[in-house]
Amino acid sequence: MKLLTISKALVAGLATATAFAPTRQRLPLRTRSARPAAASVSMEYDYDVIIIGCGVGGHGAALHADAQGLKVAVFAGGDVGGTCVNRGCVPSKALLAASGRVRDMSDTAHLKSMGIESHGVTFERAGIAAHAQQLADKVKANLEMSLKAKGIEIVADRGVLVAPNTVGLGNTGKKLTAKNIILAPGSVPFVPPGVECDEKTVFTSDGGLKLEFVPEYVAIVGSGYIGLEFSDVYTALGSEVTFIEALPDLMPGFDREIAKLAERILIKPRPIDYRLGVFASKVTPGIPGVKPVTIEMIDANTKEHVETIEVDACMVATGRSPATMDLGLENMDIETVRGFVQTNDQMQVLDGPDGKVVDGLWCIGDANGKYMLAHAASAQGISAVENMVGREHTVNHEHVPAACFTHPEVAFVGLNEAQAQERAEAEGWTLGKSVGHFRANSKALAENEADGVAKVLFKTETEEIVGVHIIGLHAADLIQEWCVNCRRMELAAARPMPAFSCTRQTVVYAHGYVRQGALTLIHP
Repeated sequence: MKLLTISKALVAGLATATAFAPTRQRLPLRTRSARPAAASVSMEYDYDVIIIGCGVGGHGAALHADAQGLKVAVFAGGDVGGTCVNRGCVPSKALLAASGRVRDMSDTAHLKSMGIESHGVTFERAGIAAHAQQLADKVKANLEMSLKAKGIEIVADRGVLVAPNTVGLGNTGKKLTAKNIILAPGSVPFVPPGVECDEKTVFTSDGGLKLEFVPEYVAIVGSGYIGLEFSDVYTALGSEVTFIEALPDLMPGFDREIAKLAERILIKPRPIDYRLGVFASKVTPGIPGVKPVTIEMIDANTKEHVETIEVDACMVATGRSPATMDLGLENMDIETVRGFVQTNDQMQVLDGPDGKVVDGLWCIGDANGKYMLAHAASAQGISAVENMVGREHTVNHEHVPAACFTHPEVAFVGLNEAQAQERAEAEGWTLGKSVGHFRANSKALAENEADGVAKVLFKTETEEIVGVHIIGLHAADLIQEWCVNCRRMELAAARPMPAFSCTRQTVVYAHGYVRQGALTLIHP
C-alpha cells in the first residue's frame, strides 16, 4: 500500500496547538525539579525570559520556557487569557453552544424525523450571556492558576520596551531585565473609517459577545469566521441578518467549493440576505427601541453611493489589528508594517521589513501577522522558546488548522483548491482531489445530518497531502485527525465504524475508487 504523507515533520492540532516542524527529533521537556544549572538566570538579568502579553500565545510560551528550566515573568497588563479567553474563542463558543441547542430544539421537522415531538423552546438572553461570561472567567482563572502553580511570576502592569533587554512596568518608572523578551500583545478589532462604534447598537466582537440584547434585525459587516459565527448565534435566537461584504464573494477566506456549500447550508435556509462588493462607508449608532442604526453603502470599485439601510444593530467583523501601539517599539528603532512586527521564521524580531535580527527580542501571535489564530500563537510561542534554548524549530503554518464553529462546522488545513492549483503549476506537479460526502456515512445519516463533504487535495505523483477542507457535523473535530495523525498514514489503516472519524478514512480511500467521475465511499 502506498502511504499518504503530510509534507513536513510535525503538524498542528487545533486544541493542542503544537504545530511546529522541528529540524530534528524533539527533546524531552525538563521539569523544574530537574532544572539544569546552565539554564539558571544570568547575574546580568532579573529573568531569563520576560513575556509581554498573557493570551494563549504568551501563556503557552511561559509554560514551555519554564519547562526548559528558565526563570520567567509574564506581563499580563490586567488581561490574563487575552482576546481568546476574554473576548474571543472561549465566550463565542459558549454563545454558539447555547444558541445551537435552541436551534436544534426548535427544528421540529428534524426532531420528528427521529420520532421526537417538540412543543417549542424558550430561552433567557441574560442566562445565555451569563454562560459565556462565566466560562471566560473560569478559563481565565485556570490559566492564571497554571502559571502560579509553576512559580511563574505574573506582573499586573502592561510591559513596555524601554531599552534592549529591558521592560518598563507601565508608567511606574520601574524596570525589569531579561536575556530574552517575547512580545505577545495580541490584537484588537479593526474598525474601518466612517464606522462609529458605541459598543451598544454598533459593536465589534468585543461588544457582541456581551449579548446585551437580541436585535430583531442586525447587519454584519464582513462575512469571515467572526461574522459567520455570529450570524449562526443571531439567527438561532430569532434575528434576521444582512451581511455587508466588500469582496465579490461571501466567506472569502474559505475554499470556493466549500464556501458555496456553506452558503447553501448556512445562509439560504436561514433569514439571511447579503450585499456583495460594497463598503459600509458610514455607520451611525442608534438607540435600542427608539432610533435605528443607519448604514450607508458605497460600491467597492466606483465608490458611488448604492444604498442606505436601517437596522436595529450593526456588528463590525472586518478583521483585527495588531495591538502594538504603546509597546515601546520606537525605543528600539523597530519599524512595523501596518502595525505588524516583522519576524523571521524562528520568531526573532527584525528591525524592519527584510531587516536585521534584534538580539534577544521575539514576537509571536497576532502581533506578527503570520497567522492570526490563537493556537498558531501558542505554537509560535513554543517554537520561539525552542530556538531560544538552541533547538532550531520553525512553525509550518500550512499545517495549522482553522475552524468556524457554526452549525454545522467548517474546518480546513493547508491550501485551498485555487492556491493548490497555482502552486502545482508553478512547481510542476499534478493536483489530485478526493471528495467524500457525509450522506455516505452511516453516523451522519443516524444524526440526520447528511449535508457535508470532506475534500482532500494532494500531489498525484507522491500522494502528499496539501490541503483538507471539511464542512459538516463535527468538522472541527475531524480536521484534527488530519493534523495530528496524518504524518504517515497507511491507506488500509482501520478506523472505528460508523464514527465520524470514518469520514476521513473514506475520503482517503476515495481517490482510489473513482467511477465515472463520482467517488464511491466504502466501509473497510
